[in-house]
Amino acid sequence: MALVSTPATLERAVPVMDNAEVLRIRNDFPVLNQLVNGQPLVYLDSGATSQNPVSVIEAEQEFYEQRNAAVHRGAHHLAVEATEVFEDARQTIADFIGADYAETVWTSNATEGLNLLSYSLSTAGLWAAQGRGDQGLKDLALNPGDEIVVTEMEHHANLIPWQELAFRTGATLRYIPIDDQGSLRMDQAAAIIGPRTKVLAFTHASNVLGIINPVRELTALGHTAGALVVLDACQSAPHLPLDVKELGVDFAVFSGHKMLAPTGIGVLYGRQELLDILPPFLTGGSMITTVTMERAEYLPAPQRFEAGTQRISQAVALAAAANYLTETGLDRIHRWEAELGQRMVAGLEGIPGIRVLGPAAGKARIGLAAFDVEGVHAHDVGQFLDSQGIAVRVGHHCAQPLHRRLGLTATTRASAYLYNTTDDVDRFLEAVAGVRAYFHA
Repeated sequence: MALVSTPATLERAVPVMDNAEVLRIRNDFPVLNQLVNGQPLVYLDSGATSQNPVSVIEAEQEFYEQRNAAVHRGAHHLAVEATEVFEDARQTIADFIGADYAETVWTSNATEGLNLLSYSLSTAGLWAAQGRGDQGLKDLALNPGDEIVVTEMEHHANLIPWQELAFRTGATLRYIPIDDQGSLRMDQAAAIIGPRTKVLAFTHASNVLGIINPVRELTALGHTAGALVVLDACQSAPHLPLDVKELGVDFAVFSGHKMLAPTGIGVLYGRQELLDILPPFLTGGSMITTVTMERAEYLPAPQRFEAGTQRISQAVALAAAANYLTETGLDRIHRWEAELGQRMVAGLEGIPGIRVLGPAAGKARIGLAAFDVEGVHAHDVGQFLDSQGIAVRVGHHCAQPLHRRLGLTATTRASAYLYNTTDDVDRFLEAVAGVRAYFHA
């Protein structure tokens, strides 16, 4: 299974996507068939939020039209059907990432999943000290002198929860630096990850640099040190084959809205033996076995972490999105997006006054490119492109430390998906080529 788009893997015998197929795929996405400022929409902001195919929209609509009821709480017909499709969706997502059914927890988004982990780990020591839960909690508890390791390229969602965990427990937060091209300093990683490391959290693919990180190598370093390994898969799960068991990580998170699904739904994967002993994050109904006026006993995972009314229709729609991606073929999607990403970077590098972040053309990356235009602020670049019907992202992309390390405050980011064509990329490049002249830079 190819998880990195190197020249060798791109030559594998994977059925090739082309513009003709992509144009057929685009017909499944109603929002793309419109004019913006009098121009056909070119949507290059899927790294932030992807669009929804008709099958996903219909899956959520069909739930409300035919099966709307609370899950796990009723014996009537609609409640039973709602529970069945809800749990079927869980199995679909578990299969999608190579996990077991009970290792797949619904969250509102990846950010909630990471906060869930951070909070539960900070509570583990308290539970262990009071004799609550499994004795294995002592091994998970963080204390002064322990270390949490992240990377310098992390999205704020995979940085701030760990900052707060360090604050609550007295642990120390450390980070693996990047070099001037944005790659992790793996020589320093081996020195930073050590006996005091209790948590190692890092992104699979950078939402700014487009880099695909060496997950297995980092995971091996973490496990050798006895650390829990947490993977931010937000920019990988929608775009390339993901097998959490094969990668060996202990936890992983991703969001539905980046992989053709609605907002308000995300997934936390965790190894069963870890999820079953972690203290819950939110408490209330639907996640308990016995309640007295003094205390409560909690269900095993995944219900242990799913208090209250769940995101039922969104989970059903996320399963439909996973099926859409599986049927299209994630190997094929990854290869097509890698081609688009290379086309973007090569084109941008040929435009005077443009600095592209991350790997140069010809080096492996996912289908996105963040860049700086000399003399023009990123927000102005974004507005200029929007005037020509091209949607991109501007700002620091929730990665201020990364931008600061590279000497920037903001960049413009174009991110492709399975519904983008080479013509989309060429229109984007043609527009970028006119930015500096337009602003007299």
